[in-house]
Amino acid sequence: MPFHKVETERLSQSVVRQIELLILRGILRPGERLPSERELAERMDVSRPSLREAVADLSARGLLVARPNAGIYVADVLGSAFAPALVDLFARHDEAVFDYLAFRRDIEGLAAERAARLGSDTDLAVVDAVFRKMEAAHSKRDPSDEAGLDAEFHMAIIEASHNVVMLHMLRSMFDLLRQGVFYNRQMLFRVRTTRDVLLDQHRAINAALQARDPVAARAAVEAHLGFVADALDDQLKADRFEAIARQRLEQTRGR
Repeated sequence: MPFHKVETERLSQSVVRQIELLILRGILRPGERLPSERELAERMDVSRPSLREAVADLSARGLLVARPNAGIYVADVLGSAFAPALVDLFARHDEAVFDYLAFRRDIEGLAAERAARLGSDTDLAVVDAVFRKMEAAHSKRDPSDEAGLDAEFHMAIIEASHNVVMLHMLRSMFDLLRQGVFYNRQMLFRVRTTRDVLLDQHRAINAALQARDPVAARAAVEAHLGFVADALDDQLKADRFEAIARQRLEQTRGR
């Protein structure tokens, strides 16, 4: 008969499962520091030996990492999503930029559609709060804050879609974007008219989500990322044309 004795789960395994789910759902993020051992044991209502056993298990599996005299941190599990050689290849070829944006357009369009249908009121309140910060940052001359909030806005939508595979995949992609592997995100925000268009596009995405309109949310994301691809293509062409023009100027001066 396919039955076996029911065993009581050890407290340490309950701790392991709780921390695993927090990492899986993106609530605990890579590089985030856990509370002190005493505080964490009190919050979870377990003994410190049980907590140590759980932490040792998670550390052995590469989910947590202990830093001497600094505490326990969530491991940078996204860092291994792409091999260094592939990251270098991405950085060397413009083709990867447009494949990256096409991938994001498809996946984030789906994420926005899911977020409009499945996101909780709290999820959508987070998206709206990030957008309000973008509006406030838009008035600043330095585009750095607005560019940073752009990534935060898109990640809030992905989190609201409640698909953990999509979440971790896109987090790894945004990590490469933050490193400047594909393109300099701030470059898009340097021109005032472009900044205005981008803010309007994010406003349209947010409005569709708050209205819980899946079709409009997906269309707004796809239109936005299509615009980004066109803007980058124009910038790359302008850079190439400028390089050619400088060569002509040097040649003319040398005659």
